[in-house]
Amino acid sequence: MTGEDTKHLPLEDLHSAAGARFGAFAGWSMPLTYPAGVMKEHLHTREHAGLFDISHMKLFEVGGPGVAALLNRACPLDAGAMEIAQSKYTFFLNEAAGVIDDLIVTRLDDGRFMVVANAGNAAEDERHLRALAADFDAKVEPLDRVFLAIQGPDAWAALSRAGIETGSLLFMHGVEPRQHWFMSRSGYTGEDGFEIGLPEADARDLVGNLLQDERVQWIGLAARDSLRLEAGLCLHGQDLTPETDPASATLMWAIPKELRASGHFIGADALRSILERGPSQKRVGLKPDGRQPVRAGAALVDADGNAAGHVTSGGFGPSTGHPVAMGYVDNALAKPGIRLFADVRGTSIPIDVTSLPFTPHRYRKG
Repeated sequence: MTGEDTKHLPLEDLHSAAGARFGAFAGWSMPLTYPAGVMKEHLHTREHAGLFDISHMKLFEVGGPGVAALLNRACPLDAGAMEIAQSKYTFFLNEAAGVIDDLIVTRLDDGRFMVVANAGNAAEDERHLRALAADFDAKVEPLDRVFLAIQGPDAWAALSRAGIETGSLLFMHGVEPRQHWFMSRSGYTGEDGFEIGLPEADARDLVGNLLQDERVQWIGLAARDSLRLEAGLCLHGQDLTPETDPASATLMWAIPKELRASGHFIGADALRSILERGPSQKRVGLKPDGRQPVRAGAALVDADGNAAGHVTSGGFGPSTGHPVAMGYVDNALAKPGIRLFADVRGTSIPIDVTSLPFTPHRYRKG
């Protein structure tokens, strides 16, 4: 992608003023780190509240009389059974049950839903959904919003101080607290937190208010990655791809049992056959020995040197104090305690299969 094609965040000037170091991600120029550095940013989020600019992600409002039927076709989801304000983690699948994207869908009212898509897939997701919508009485409207996340144990208190009450909003629920605003209690860190889509002028006011609170700091993409990895959450394009199915990714909890048996979503037949024979590989946590991180792409072998799988995400876990990784291993090896070996530039590093997450989730569910 050439420099001229790179997209810029609406609030880029605020990040520059805060001393952000920028880098390319999914076609966007994104703040990677701020002067505090990735380790302090990560730990600040776990201990207080981290503010993330996630405007590279895309919000779509999908509405109309046929909207539930459209979403039931597009996703392994029972959209009609969702309560108002309920959010669901789900997928767009291809006919082979590969994950085109993972999404969060929220029911706003009877005939309107909000879909949050990943940055790298936003254009493809829009094309996919519009093509499907042609067969239903439904329309797809991409929204022009700044999208912010505030994550961590002090997130609710910082929002309250900024005049935004969150008390009645529980984990995996989303509402429209003001005109042209969307706020959900969800996030990508394993911590309690919120994601807020809102017009740019409102976003600038909110950011100014939030950053007056010493509990709130800007957090860059590097710490976003280490936080989500410790929380065992997938990154599309690495841990999930169009070649990966939800069963192999151990994400079948997101698909209701009755839909596995009788749903008519795209990829349903392929997923049923994968479930019948069992996936050949499974996503697992991986804990390298020592202090050397094992990165995405590293090959995994068993004690006899036989191919065993590969690493899809890896780095250092500031909260765990040791390297953490995720990847796919042969089904027979997908058991905590099994020792494998990762090839890191010709060096063999012992790496143990472990359960996920590495850091306990602290969502507010009740």
